[in-house]
Amino acid sequence: MSKAAASSPSGWLNRKTLVYITVAVVVIAVGLAIHFANTGAISNAAQTVNPDATKIKVGSTAPTFSITSNAGPFDLASVNTPVFLEVFASWCPHCQHEVPIVDALAKQYAGRVAFIGVSGSPYGIDGSSPENQADINEWVQKLNVTYPIAFDPDLKIANEYLQGGYPTIVMIDSNKVVRYVNSGELTPPELQTALNGILSSHS
Repeated sequence: MSKAAASSPSGWLNRKTLVYITVAVVVIAVGLAIHFANTGAISNAAQTVNPDATKIKVGSTAPTFSITSNAGPFDLASVNTPVFLEVFASWCPHCQHEVPIVDALAKQYAGRVAFIGVSGSPYGIDGSSPENQADINEWVQKLNVTYPIAFDPDLKIANEYLQGGYPTIVMIDSNKVVRYVNSGELTPPELQTALNGILSSHS
């Protein structure tokens, strides 16, 4: 670039525009970083990822837990059927999309599989305030959830079972062995195949 071009009004404007664009990109990047740091989660097409999640393995003994749901007490140790556990976040869109699928499965396998959904995020349905029972009640009413849902204020179950994203689905056989673990928006055929496999091996 010649000295004349560099000192021209158009050259100055181009440099000024470039500075504005750079600043805007930096501001957006910082804002996203702060958001992810606050929520501990990153949303993608299939799931909402929790980078701090623990890992449980298929074939391991399921960590025992007991909790009170909107359908009454739920004690893993006393359940004689396979268990379908969903760990969700009330603010998570992927969890909301999965509700009709889990709801239909709960009706299809009623009496053969015990279904339970448990809150697994410290943040409420608005994504920022602390989770409380009112958020869970709103979740149930808003999405017309019919399978049992429990509020876990201490996140004890999530600390044991959350696989890597919301929602996390864990299937436990009647011998209290983990037989299936996955996260994200899962399809009915995939979940049905896993459930049928568990039921057929323990019939």
